[in-house]
Amino acid sequence: MPLSGEAIRLMNYIDDVAVTLRRVLAAVPTLSAEERARVAEHLQQASPSADDVVKALVAK
Repeated sequence: MPLSGEAIRLMNYIDDVAVTLRRVLAAVPTLSAEERARVAEHLQQASPSADDVVKALVAK
């Protein structure tokens, strides 16, 4: 079954998020321990999380 334009658009958004996360990973070595901790806390508090989105996608 072919994908709708909306599904393709959402997959492109996911690709954009993955690119952003790769940029974050590339910058991690440049951060101090305190900066890494603050960025990690910020990411943990981000809402919705990737897990929230996956749960919504697999829900009935």
